[in-house]
Amino acid sequence: VQLQASGGGLVQAGGSLRLSCAASGSTFSINTIGWYRQAPGKQRELVADITSDDNTDYADFAKGRFTISRDNAKNTVYLQMNSLKPEDTAVYSCNAQTKRFMTYWGKGTQVTVSS
Repeated sequence: VQLQASGGGLVQAGGSLRLSCAASGSTFSINTIGWYRQAPGKQRELVADITSDDNTDYADFAKGRFTISRDNAKNTVYLQMNSLKPEDTAVYSCNAQTKRFMTYWGKGTQVTVSS
């Protein structure tokens, strides 16, 4: 499984971004795709994830502002981020977990929110 994250950038506080995570390879084996983020000096943390049967889970800081969704035809998972705050600044990476508990990571995309 290969993952390609895109959509990061520089945005002002209150703005929006949509991140994309395109999966390729043995996508049929994927059970869950999640978005994680890591800010400088901080541990990586889960932002949101979505399972193959569309169950979703969000970190508390993401609830009400971020939405995770998937387009199965494009093998792509999206993270719509609204009402962005400076503290959302981080490298955002996507992760895939397969039905056999293998884990794959894509290269991250930088999100910078200016105040």
